[in-house]
Amino acid sequence: MVLFILCIKAELDGVETLSLMKNNNLCFSVRNPLSDETRDKIVFDPSETLEQDDGDREPPHHFALKWDGNKKTSTLIALDEEGSKSALKKLKKKGKKGGGGEIDVPRDVTFDDSGEYVPVFAMECRGLEPYAFHPLGNEFRVVSEGGAIFEEDVDLSEGDWAEYDEENDAAVGVNEFESKIIAV
Repeated sequence: MVLFILCIKAELDGVETLSLMKNNNLCFSVRNPLSDETRDKIVFDPSETLEQDDGDREPPHHFALKWDGNKKTSTLIALDEEGSKSALKKLKKKGKKGGGGEIDVPRDVTFDDSGEYVPVFAMECRGLEPYAFHPLGNEFRVVSEGGAIFEEDVDLSEGDWAEYDEENDAAVGVNEFESKIIAV
């Protein structure tokens, strides 16, 4: 299996943290590593594994597909914090570094990270490669510098989001949102 890390960056204005909520659907485009075949905008819930048949040899996974002409099922497993730490530790033992440098365990984006790519989500893939992330509009949580929490309608699909923190009389915004996926 290959480990892939979703990294995001954005300019944060009045925001203490930007978090990827792992209990909502996530949308990625994936490709077959052995051909030019792709599937655009596949959607899965990282908090739910797919039902499997008795005797299925694949480990529990969150998304599966069969490419044309392939007998084996390609799978994607969303990793939680412990799974991410374990996978990165295994790679470190093998002496691998991903994306041209050391990769951290996925975490929240903070104001100090503004404008820098931060790992927010890890997945192990067999037989497929995620190559693009597509925000759906409900997968991010923003905490303002004043502590107000915004979980609904944090839509970064257009690259920007803004709101007003009434309790603290302050504007809150996420601008110039970008993402990239690194194979580790």
